[in-house]
This record gives sequence, C-alpha cells and structure tokens, in this order.
Amino acid sequence: MLIELSMQNTISPKYLMKLTSDVEQAIWAQYSSHKNVRFYIDKWHLEEGDWNNYGENFRIIKAPHGEIDLASTLHGIDGETLMKIAIDLGVETPDFIPCIPTFRNEIKSTYTTASGTFEKAFKEIESHPDIAIGLANSALESIIKEILKDGRISTAIKPSETLYAQASELLKVFQLFPNSSLPVKIKTIGSSMLAINQSIEKLRSEKTNVHGKTETDYVITDPLYAYFVLNSVTTVGMFLNSYYKQKFPPITARLPSIETDDLPF
Repeated sequence: MLIELSMQNTISPKYLMKLTSDVEQAIWAQYSSHKNVRFYIDKWHLEEGDWNNYGENFRIIKAPHGEIDLASTLHGIDGETLMKIAIDLGVETPDFIPCIPTFRNEIKSTYTTASGTFEKAFKEIESHPDIAIGLANSALESIIKEILKDGRISTAIKPSETLYAQASELLKVFQLFPNSSLPVKIKTIGSSMLAINQSIEKLRSEKTNVHGKTETDYVITDPLYAYFVLNSVTTVGMFLNSYYKQKFPPITARLPSIETDDLPF
C-alpha cells in the first residue's frame, strides 16, 4: 500500500504537471547519469513494514532497459513530497511563494549576501522551518543595512542593531516612519511595515532555536509558518528596494559631451 500524505489533493493537477516537468529537468541537469538520478530518488523513497504489511511513500518505476523511469516515478509522487524535492533542488514554486522568483532576480546581483542567505532559507522551509525563518530575518536585515550604507543617506545607526531598529531607521529616511504629521494612509503603511518587521524579529528570537530553547519552549515546526514569513520578507524587501531606487536613483557617470564643430570630419 502507499502511505497517504495530506497535500496530495490540495495542489492543482495542472500545477503538479508543470512542477513535475520542472523537477525532472532539474534532476537531470544536476545528476545527469541514470545511476546518480536513482541514488537521489532513493533518498526520498521511504519504506516500512514487511512483506506481509508493506508500505512506501511512492513507487520507483523502471524503464524497459532496467534503469529508472524518472518521469513516471515523479508523476506517481504525492504533492507534498514533490514540493519538498522542488525546494531541495531550488526549483521555483510561485504558487506557494508567489514573490520568490521576482525577489530572487531583484537581489541576486545587488544584494549578494542577502541573496545567498535567502536561498538557504528557501531550502530549509520544509525540513527546518524555524531555521528558514531565522535566515529570512537575516536576509531582510542585510538588504536594509545595504541600503543604509548609501553615502547619500545620513544615519548614525550601528550595523549591530536588529531588524526592527534598522527598519525604523530606514522608514525615517524614506519619510514613512509613522508620526502625527503624516497623512493617515501613509502612516498606516509605515505602521504596518514596522509591525511586520517586528513580528518577523520576534518569531526569530522567541519561536526558533536561534537563541537556544528549553524542552518546554515552543519552537516552530510547521512549514506553513515559514512559507508565510518568506512571503512577507519578499513583499517587504521588494517594496523597500523599489522605494529606495525611486528616492535615491542609481548614479550613472555621464560621458563628456563632444562639440561636433571640433570633429575633423
């Protein structure tokens, strides 16, 4: 019998078809040979019981020549396991983390430290959601610190300050920090941004193993929370980066002008 998993019926079959194809391509690109592909799939294959009461989470299908039929095997894998394989391989899963593809492209060249940290967070979502949340916090913190390093921004905040303090300082620079002089709608945006950053920081400090926990302390183990936090980080990060580029456009060197009358032709 097959071991049933809960996400199987919650993912659109159309989406699963596309995801399966993307995962298949990623596996062949990563491992190339049938032997290594089989070794990789074996690490996801779970078996339990004995010949009289045998169970597995999916069947490994063989091709006529005896090697693994990867496409057929993947199509027989439940949605939850397929999602975990996709995340392990770095395959984009936009239906579950909608902003990630855009966010990755936005930060990979400009915020290299944040990009590397965020990639690690993405891969830890399913296996270690608390670690993913801690890394996501660090990625957002790195982006804000990088923006505050801009020479056109005057700030006395220390790099050692936490996410909430860094975010507060940046919102002051952007003139979005909530105060009585702002219009209500702008004040609401600033307050919401601060609340999101504060909540992410609190989750990292209080509900993960970052600072060490005792047996009675609650630590996040549900990937759903990690998905939510990473979605929040991508949304906030993209907004801050876009607003930064609008308020402080990149400086481009101007080429010296050439008077056409001085040209020898």
